[in-house]
Amino acid sequence: MNTSRETALAPATPLGSGLPEQAHELAQRGLTGAQVEDKQRQGLVNRQDNSTSRSTATIVRTHLFTLFNLVLGACGAVVIMLGRWLDLLFLLAAIANIVVGFVQEFSAKKKLDRIALLKRDPVQVIRDGARQQVPMEQLVEGDVVVLSRGDQVPADATVLTSEGLDLDESMLTGENDPVAKMPGDRVLSASAVVGGSGRVQLTAVGAKSHAAKLSREAKKFSTIHSELRAAMERVVRWITWALIPIIAIVLNGQMVAAGGWGPALESGAWQDALIVAVSSIASMIPQGLALMTTISFATAAVKLAQHEVLIQEQPAVEVLARVDVVCFDKTGTLTEGGVRFSQLLPLVDEDDAAAAGTSRAAGSPAASFQASPQAQAALAWFGADENANPTAAALAAGFENPPADGPTGTIAFNSAARFSAVEFADSGAWILGAPEVLLAAGSRERHRAGELAARGLRTMVLAAAEELNRDEKGQVLSSLPKGLSPLFFVIFKEQVRTEAPETLAYFREQGIELKVISGDNPRTVAAAATQAGMIAPGSAEVQAVDMSELPDDGPALEQAVASHSVFGRVNPQQKKNMVLALQKQGRTVAMTGDGINDALALKHADLGIAMGNAAPATKAVSRLVLLDGRFDRLPSVLAEGRKIIANIEKVTHLFLTKTSFAILLGVVLGILCWQFPFLPRQYSTADLLIVGGPAFFITLFPNTRKYVPGFLNRALHYAIPAALIIVAMLVAVNFIGRSQGVGTRELETASFITLVIMGVYNITTAIRPLRPYRLALVAAMYAGMALALFVPLLATYHQFALPSGSLGSWALGLGLIGVVLIELNLQLHRRWLARKHPNAVAAERASLQA
Repeated sequence: MNTSRETALAPATPLGSGLPEQAHELAQRGLTGAQVEDKQRQGLVNRQDNSTSRSTATIVRTHLFTLFNLVLGACGAVVIMLGRWLDLLFLLAAIANIVVGFVQEFSAKKKLDRIALLKRDPVQVIRDGARQQVPMEQLVEGDVVVLSRGDQVPADATVLTSEGLDLDESMLTGENDPVAKMPGDRVLSASAVVGGSGRVQLTAVGAKSHAAKLSREAKKFSTIHSELRAAMERVVRWITWALIPIIAIVLNGQMVAAGGWGPALESGAWQDALIVAVSSIASMIPQGLALMTTISFATAAVKLAQHEVLIQEQPAVEVLARVDVVCFDKTGTLTEGGVRFSQLLPLVDEDDAAAAGTSRAAGSPAASFQASPQAQAALAWFGADENANPTAAALAAGFENPPADGPTGTIAFNSAARFSAVEFADSGAWILGAPEVLLAAGSRERHRAGELAARGLRTMVLAAAEELNRDEKGQVLSSLPKGLSPLFFVIFKEQVRTEAPETLAYFREQGIELKVISGDNPRTVAAAATQAGMIAPGSAEVQAVDMSELPDDGPALEQAVASHSVFGRVNPQQKKNMVLALQKQGRTVAMTGDGINDALALKHADLGIAMGNAAPATKAVSRLVLLDGRFDRLPSVLAEGRKIIANIEKVTHLFLTKTSFAILLGVVLGILCWQFPFLPRQYSTADLLIVGGPAFFITLFPNTRKYVPGFLNRALHYAIPAALIIVAMLVAVNFIGRSQGVGTRELETASFITLVIMGVYNITTAIRPLRPYRLALVAAMYAGMALALFVPLLATYHQFALPSGSLGSWALGLGLIGVVLIELNLQLHRRWLARKHPNAVAAERASLQA
């Protein structure tokens, strides 16, 4: 049996109290001014870290200090030292990648911080025998705090006095039922008062409080796993390990091509050789792919923000596209939170009444569905009472006319007694309470109440009596009156969100498994899950697992989470371990939540999703926040994520082809000791036409393809043969140009023509089927090549010189041969995909049909 909840909420002895009389005296006088000052000097003040999102330094570190930027930064430093400023264009993509990513995530941080600072209400305390209002941060250990309905407990404390004090501890435990607190009981920070009043003495403030400890553990920084970024980092890591020999080969080749090391160093030709080497090395880094990924994430974040979805970390959208299990709480996700009045029911159903010969006459209160005017007036009073608990307050929507004359006596509801009562001069006493209190054990009516509860309905009983019990002085006693006559059931139910069934059906259609993980009663959770459509039509009834009967971790918990979908009485530690168990089974898990009890599970999930009304600590560890708390926002996030990851896979083919041929070309030319046939500015323009420009538009194309793991492997299978084709054609052009003895600028121009012809055609392999707007993109890139070659200003900037003699024809011809070979490579790649990755092919076909 799990005992964590019982231990956390075990009774404690009030600070400085021994006998109840001393606790009562302490509740009246509180701390003195001198005691408060002493506590402040000791640092026993209720200051807490209320940050709600990552720090600015963390965001900067994430986007700036990467291996990718280190390599490009080193290349840029060489160019700057040589004073060749016009050859720094290759750094623009890296700088834009950093700026776009930082701005988007910093904007999300500011927005979330503003939301979190809204609730910092002052607290009523007793000091020197008088009530004072004190800011929450100025409370000290030992302070006596006055709590009433609607207040939040500011720090861990011990109850000194209780007048029906009921707390909602769902933010910490996940259980929605109010918990009655008596003198000596322990209360935890972040609990909310839902009924009664009392005075408590603070026992653990600031970082020592239970909520702060949970928050501190949850806030330990961990990076989100992004397959896109991980794949790019893997490629850069491979390149980085190979850079030392590659740099040596490229630099040696360029120095030899410049006339040899000695002459080049003496004549200053080494500077041109070094610049060309930098051009070769910088071209090997897929900086455009990183920029396109960042822009895609940022665009999705802006689009989703318009629908009240806040992305705290850019890869969060991508992760949801990979999720195959979504875990969510009942309250606030499936349901709207709280309860609504549903109906009045007879104490026995029609079949039982007929079998027992019970009269069903309209005038029989016990069998009537329609309450008498006096009973309706009493129910209206229960709903309108300012001290009503949340369940009774829901009656206000169904009964609008409380008695004009005030009551002659009342008994406030508290969770220990489990009933409230009111007495009127003309209609007697009315009692509203739990069936276990007002109905006889073993009776048919009590059995009926159990059946209603099993259906997830919150059931109370309305009973009547002549009058309330009083003592000798005429004061109302908090005990059930004599001659109690139960009349009928008052039924409440949680309101399932109207959008929940459609949202759950969508996830089920997408092959995503759903799990409800709640701290509530398992029967209530099962009923809400059934009503929300957790099971497909015709399936068996939902059965909820009672997690209070299972340990916090171990094989039993792992087996339960693998084989069931609905769970009740789940404590915070179990929530976290259930997420870890699913991940251990190879699942990608998204977790939604709003309470501090959800924070650890949200942190360890692949994607933590906080509701808009969540606790600050919960939002701090989440990657994504539903600002308006609407669960039905997630399908749009899923669609954005799928579009991003599917389109990025398409442009990855382009970028990896470019990176592969850049490495191969640099190595081959270095070994041959031929001059690299591109200046950095020429290569930057070629990169823009064959990869960067089209990639920007491709990432914005609509795409509904489902995520299929292993995109890097698929991309490399296409990219490496395509790169070999491109390198072969470029080497051939350079061989012909060198054999003809043409000038350097003509050879560079011929190489540019051949490369762009093949590179732009390579775009078509990523955007099939070739619809008109996609063909327009290809045409625009070829037009860009023509402008760069024939507009005088652009030609001068690039230092182009149109090739003379037959070299121009060879450049065009070899480019077209490369086009044919690239198309052949695509067809062979598709056959390979059909054999090795049929899931990817099926997903692509399904997206085209959609």
